[in-house]
Formats: sequence, C-alpha cells, structure tokens
Amino acid sequence: MVRFHGQFQWLLLMLMQLYVISGEFFRPFNVTYDHRALIIDGERRILISAGIHYPRATPEMWPDLIAKSKEGGADVIQTYVFWNGHEPIRGQYNFEGRYDVVKFIKLVGSNGLYLHLRIGPYVCAEWNFGGFPVWLRDVHGIEFRTNNAAFKEEMQRFVTKIVVLMRQEMLFSWQGGPIIMLQIENEYGNVESSYGQGGKDYVKWAASMAVGLGAGVPWVMCRQVDAPEFILDACNGYYCDGFRPNSNNKPVLWTEDWDGWYTVWGGRLPHRPVEDLAFAVARFFQRGGSFQNYYMFFGGTNFGRSSGGPLYITSYDYDAPIDEYGLLSQPKWGHLKDLHAAIKLCEPALVAVDSPQYVKLGPMQEAHVYNKKVTGRRLSSSHHAGDESKCSAFLANIDQHRAASVEFRSQMYTLPPWSVSILPDCQNVAFNTAKVGAQTSIKEVEFDRAHFSDIAVPQNIMLQNRLHYFSDDWKTVSEPVGVWSANNFTVKGILEHLNVTKDSSDYLWYFTRVHIAREDISFLKNNRINSTITIDSIRDVVHIFVNGQLAGRAFGHWVKVVQPVQLVEGYNDVALLSITVGLQNYGAFFEKDGAGIRGQIKLTGLNNGDIDLSEFMWTYQVGLKGESQTIFSVAENERASWTDLKLDAISSSLAWYKNSFNEPDGMDPIALDLSSMGKGQAWVNGHHIGRYWTLDSPKDGCQKACDYRGPYNSDKCTTNCGKPTQIWYHIPRSWMQALNNSLVIFEETGGNPFEISIKKYSAPLICAQVSEMHYPPLWKWSSPLFGQVLISNMTPEMYLQCENGHVIAIEFASYGTPQGTCQKYSKGDCHAPNSLDVVAAACQGRESCSVEISNAVFGGDPCRSIVKTLAVEARCVSSRLLGSLAVE
Repeated sequence: MVRFHGQFQWLLLMLMQLYVISGEFFRPFNVTYDHRALIIDGERRILISAGIHYPRATPEMWPDLIAKSKEGGADVIQTYVFWNGHEPIRGQYNFEGRYDVVKFIKLVGSNGLYLHLRIGPYVCAEWNFGGFPVWLRDVHGIEFRTNNAAFKEEMQRFVTKIVVLMRQEMLFSWQGGPIIMLQIENEYGNVESSYGQGGKDYVKWAASMAVGLGAGVPWVMCRQVDAPEFILDACNGYYCDGFRPNSNNKPVLWTEDWDGWYTVWGGRLPHRPVEDLAFAVARFFQRGGSFQNYYMFFGGTNFGRSSGGPLYITSYDYDAPIDEYGLLSQPKWGHLKDLHAAIKLCEPALVAVDSPQYVKLGPMQEAHVYNKKVTGRRLSSSHHAGDESKCSAFLANIDQHRAASVEFRSQMYTLPPWSVSILPDCQNVAFNTAKVGAQTSIKEVEFDRAHFSDIAVPQNIMLQNRLHYFSDDWKTVSEPVGVWSANNFTVKGILEHLNVTKDSSDYLWYFTRVHIAREDISFLKNNRINSTITIDSIRDVVHIFVNGQLAGRAFGHWVKVVQPVQLVEGYNDVALLSITVGLQNYGAFFEKDGAGIRGQIKLTGLNNGDIDLSEFMWTYQVGLKGESQTIFSVAENERASWTDLKLDAISSSLAWYKNSFNEPDGMDPIALDLSSMGKGQAWVNGHHIGRYWTLDSPKDGCQKACDYRGPYNSDKCTTNCGKPTQIWYHIPRSWMQALNNSLVIFEETGGNPFEISIKKYSAPLICAQVSEMHYPPLWKWSSPLFGQVLISNMTPEMYLQCENGHVIAIEFASYGTPQGTCQKYSKGDCHAPNSLDVVAAACQGRESCSVEISNAVFGGDPCRSIVKTLAVEARCVSSRLLGSLAVE
C-alpha cells in the first residue's frame, strides 16, 4: 500500500489564511482542570505542545511552522510575550511585523491548535535583558521581581495590556479563541530565596494580580513550588517524569522539555539524541503526566540585537525538531511524530484513569498500566469510539547498558536499554523510544557536483544551482575612532555602560587624554614609551586605541584586562570602545549586572608610579557614526561616502562594507556565509539579521559518537570542536527582492568581505531504514488543516519527504539485508531484485511517499526465515533537475 501526501500544501495554506481573516477558530469552550489533566470543553485531555517564539521568525514563516508542528503531532503552540519588543519606549507599543502576536495567535487558531501564552513578563529565553525593556531599570526606586511597588506597577500595567488585548481580539477559549492557558512570571523559584520575604510576598501578589484580570483560563507558574492553590505549578527540565505538583488538585504539567540547548560564542554545539528525548517524553506520560511542551519545537533566530547574554549567538536553533531555517530536523521530527501518534492512541485510557497500576517487571524494568472500563463516555473527535474497555500500558527499561526481556500479561517483550515501549491496547507494541524508523536528512549549504557523482547533470542546471557569490564591487567607509559628533558629554570618572547607552546601541566610546612627562620615562625607543593599561573588569568586549591606533582587544564576562601599549612623550589620546553582546537575562538582581567597565583604569610601568585614569575627565560617545546615519537602511546607505574597496586595503578594524546580490532561485532558505569575517553586525535591505562573530570553539570536548543511553546534559553530545561557533546567518526570503538586494556589514575586528557568499540551505540527501519488525506510525495526517486519520493497518511503513517544492530522486534501495549506513548503503546477501523499481515507482518525482515493508509489496520473500529490512537513499531535487537525472 502506497499513499502520497503534500501535493496541495499551497492550497491548504491559503485556506488557513481565510480562516484567519474570518476570525473563526472554535466554538466557545471552557478550560478547567483536575488532579489528572486539563479539562477542555468538559473532557480531560493529554496534550502535546510545540514551543515557537513569534519574533524569532518572520510572519511569512509562521503558517509553515505552525502547520509542521501540527503535522508532527502537536495540539498546542506555546510562546512567550516579549515585553521589550512590544514596548521599546515606555507607553509606545509595537504589535507589528515579527511582534504581531495577535496575528500569530490567530494563525494558531486557524490551524485548529490551542495556544499557551506565557506573558511573564520576565521570560529569560536567552533573550536580551530577559524580555524586560531597558528603560525599566531607570524607573525611580525600582527593584525587579520582588515586592517592590514601582516594579509591580509597571508589571501589572503590561500584563493587563496583554490580557485586555487578547480579550478584545476574542482569543480566549471561552470566546472561541485558541488560548487555553496563561503563565505569570517564569522560573522564579530558582531565584526566590535571594529576595527573602520580599520574594515570597511577590509570588502571592503576582498570582493574585494575574487571576484578578479575569482572563477566564488557568494560569501557571513554572518551577514554583510555592505557587498558590489557584495557580498551576509546572516542571522545566530535561526529565520531568518524577515531578509532582504542590497540590493533589493539580495535574502534572511540563512547560519546558529541553530538547536541545542554547549556544554561546566560542562554544561547542550541543545536540540531544532523539532516542533520549523520546524516552523522557514517554516516561513523563507513563508516570501520570498530562501536558508536555517542547522547548523549543522551532528555535529560530535572534534577529537584530535580541539575543541575551552574556555572549549568546545569533542562531537559536536549539537542536529543535524544526531547525532555524524552518526545515524539518530528521530523524528528530519524524521520530517524535511517531511517538505522539502512539501517545494519542493511549489518550482514551490515560484520561479515564486517575492513576496507573504499577507493575515491577525486573530490577530496572517496570510497567504502568492504564485500564478502565468506559461506558457511555463521549470521546473527542480525534478518537475512534467503539471499544468500551480502555487499556494502555508503558513498559520501561531504565537500565542504561543492557536490553531486557520481560513478561507482561503472559507475553514476552524485549526492551532495549534506556527505552519505553508503548502498548495502546496493553498487548501490541506501537512504538519503542529507542527504535528510530524516521528518515534521516543530511543538510547542506551549497550545491556541489560531487553530490551528484552518479548522476548526469546538465551544465545549464549546474550553473543555475551554483553558489551565489557577491561581485567584487565592494564599497567601504571607515568608522571614526573616538568622539565623532557634538552629541557627547564629558564627566569625571567611569560611567556604567547601560546608564549611558540605554541599550540604544551595542557601542559606547570612552575617551580621555593623558600627559606623559619626561620624568615618567625610563626607556624611550623610536619615540615610543612602553607601558600597560590595566582595567579591573569588563564585559563583554573592549577595543583599546592609543593615539588613534588599535593597541589590543579583550572579551569576557567581567574579566580583568592587561594590555601593553606604546605612548609618546606629551599628550596621548586613549579611546576605549566598549561593546555589549547581549544583556544579562537570568539570575537574581540581573538588572544590576550592567555592562562596560568596572573598577579602576590605570597606566602602569612609568617611573613615577601608576596613573589612575579612572579619576580623569572622560568624554562619552554613544554608538557609531554609521549607526546614527543609518547607512544600513535602503533609504540612507547611498548618502554615505562609500569608496571602492581594494583587496590590499582591507581595514583591520571598524569598517563598513556594502555590496548587492540577486535572490537565489527556488524556495530553499538562504544563508549568509560570513566565515571570512571577524566580528560585527549585518543588515540585508535594512533588516538587521543579527550579530556575527567567527570565534572558534575549544578544540577538545566533542564526542566521536553520541550514546543516547543515560541522563542527558548539555555537554554530553557536542560537535564543532575547533571551528567557529557560527558562520551561517539566516536571511528570510521575505526580506529579499528578486534583484539588487543590499548587504551592509559593520566589521569590528577585520575580515575579508570578498569571500562573503550567499548560499542555499537545504536537505538534499534523505535516508531511511525500516525492518519488518519495526513498529509502524499508527497515525497519518491528511493535511495541516483538516486533522488526522487513523490507519488500522499494522504493517510497518517507510515514509520519505522532501521540502520546499523538491521531489524525490531514488539513488539506492534494497529490501532484504542491506549493509552500511546513510551515504554508505550496499546490498547484502539477501536482496529483492526489484527493490529499486518498487521504491522508485512509489516515490520518484513525489514530494513525499510511503512504502509498506512487506514481502507482498516486493513480489515475494527474497530470503525465508530472515527478518527483512528496507534501506533507501534518495535526493531531494527540483522537478526540472529530476527529468535529467540518470539513476543507476
């Protein structure tokens, strides 16, 4: 049996937009809860939630991200509300573009999904200043996140603003909208003790304030063991199967299932194996969980200066099931989709039983059984009614090293180590967390003839798909060192960075002049005096200039700087460029962390002793001249004094560059390769795509192989050692035009813009391997809009899928005992000779397809008494390229 999917995706997305325009989502329904689960429209529900932060994508990306989340098995979308994005200036609100939260929520509702809105307004989220607007720290007498009148007044004002907006837009469930749950505060229990009694009082106030707004849906506080009785408390972490709420009247909620981790500049890239992630999710529902959210299901991009700190990178990919560019991360997305399908088959039994029966199966093996006779109960539309007896079971092997054979209900089951088998009917295994049957996608950022070594590719198609490099016509303009405008001021001493910039820019100049007398000099060579500038403490980056020349740089989080410098007899100009790379977003009292320079600045190594420069008069200049002129904008960049850039005249620091490029063809996402640059910021057509920095990660600490077994932590499975943490930067297609797109770069440390390139980002290679004994996905999705269809056939299937209009070109297929792994498959001793023909007939030229793993499909049993496996390797290519391929 073969089924085809995805042929009319564009039509379905258009229908979704019509639903948004009409404002019709659901008929009004109430949301309550008991000790077992959230109760939606009178029924307990087991809910899977997908974390998506709307500002970390463009509105044009939202429909596809939501549709892919639903197709992956999500019932709910979860997002924070980002205060500093919505109220950048006190009393001036922004709900447009990437911050159009109303539009985002309506798109969620049009997809038939619920929404969990985490208002906070503190969000953490590796987001700049934890989501707080920087102007908040200047409110008189304020102290964040404690029983402080000034803070509570501002917090209540913003939370009220959001709740009223949601009510006005008819977005709460009782109004027919998708919002089923809200959140106040965020992981406050982690820091509450630092505030003493003020912290305890603040928790009570925040809870009462939120509920008093009359939103009409439950409120949650995560990681808050002292959440009041009328507020749900929830778990955040890698594993939450052992979590229990602080009241027997509350269900077990998991608001943040960390399916990856964030990354810092100069850090390794963390990855969480999907087998372990699926194990954690299955264990959560096995042991009584009812709501679980992936943080993140789509991570996205920290566009502009939105990344938090210290030193978080622009990418927020988070190793999520949907990657930063909106492509599926396989096999993570597909394996979780199969897991969700199995859990949904168990939902009738899970919600019918208040607590499961525990069965000891072995020293490290156990079962939880949900078994209850259901009579006259109305099932939700996603379930098939008919069986009055509901029984589902989870069999777990928590041994990290050994598989186990266990007996359950007079039947034997083999459990791989660190795995859970799900039995929706208490008899047949529908899914095991350690057995991955989903396809693997190999992602690339360039087209290479070597990828098509066995395929005849016409030269004209090679040219159409080549890398999209810039021309050599680069322009440049220098950024002046030190004070560049009349808009500056001079005071005695060292001021704190944020108190001066108000985060209007990453950049702040500190400028002073020091006189070196003859008697200070012990040794003079070439009219230069060797000395040292010491700075007690800086964060995040400082550039030190003496007499207009770069003397050195340093970076870190409150680190001491000792920089040798050369002075001259007489007056010397000292200019310090302080640069922030994301403001602190976590911890108690983080609003006091500040930025820039702390302590004393001294000149040392002089005859008459040290000179304390921190007692001097200093002139302060906020930002860059190019920033003030907005030379990165489409309207203004032609007004700058650009000159032609020569390869032998590239600046070592503080230079602006610009060039133009045409939009690459097709629908693949676009990446900007900045591996040839140093550190700075980039804009495309005036859109700020973020900070960049080619800072290398440590050369050691990465693992040659990642073992999913055993508890995960962010250092367990890392990659990219000895390489720059990030070199590719997402340029959303909606920010580009067909021709003459403008790229403007501000480079701080020096780099070669002639090697910058634009590349397509895609998953051209897909592989899958499924055996006769593999447990099949029991649910298929008819469309992103119209929901799910239960497939009763228990025969295993292989499902292949390409994205962005690409179609499948089969390169290898073998049904029997194929050998090797993806990109290294070969035929084994047992091989059905028609394997390639069968798979090609089902899949060639299709965007997606599925093939049954059975002897009948392949014309008979190629080798009796042996378990057969189907292994397939394919390319995702454009349809025009497919016609010219010669598959061998």
